[in-house]
Amino acid sequence: MPTDRHGRRLTALALGLAAACLSGCLSPSPTPIGREEQQPYKAIILGEGDVVGIAFPGAPNLNNAQQVRRDGKITLEHIGDVLALGKSPKELEQEILKLYEPQLVVKEVVVTVESSAFTYYVNGAVRLPSRYLATRPLTVLEAIMEAGGFDEGRARRRAVMVIRRDGERVRQYKLDVKAMLNGKSELRFYLHPFDIVYVPQTWF
Repeated sequence: MPTDRHGRRLTALALGLAAACLSGCLSPSPTPIGREEQQPYKAIILGEGDVVGIAFPGAPNLNNAQQVRRDGKITLEHIGDVLALGKSPKELEQEILKLYEPQLVVKEVVVTVESSAFTYYVNGAVRLPSRYLATRPLTVLEAIMEAGGFDEGRARRRAVMVIRRDGERVRQYKLDVKAMLNGKSELRFYLHPFDIVYVPQTWF
């Protein structure tokens, strides 16, 4: 869980977005949950924390694995820092090939995503609301557990919401997490980058 100033700023922005959406920017009815939401998220664009494997078929001594740092860069032998953030594995392949081309007999580089990380938020009636970094596919229930679990006596487990921005559109998913915990629901809802998990509070 991050504690730096940048992380706190992003958390505040997420809280603001959640509050704004809950007060009326979302559609009156929740977004239906389809097959995509029940499949583990797979990175298409590289982000902070992703680990990429870089293979040189003609020069295996250069093979290595790199994690995308907070500044969005990786460091390559004999080359230095290269920006990876925001690129697809194919785009990064092409850039690395261009940089190494004068040194290579076999003009080929293969970039694979070995593990993918992404930022998400958990807010509302949980023990540790904050910004988090997922380093594996993560369900909404697992995300709540990462945040210390529900705030007992305050959390509305039947009305947990996931707020997801898809371009200009904001989607709202309403989930009965209590049914998941009781084994009455087999739904596995997987988070995407920058999702906001919001656990509403009970009102007495």
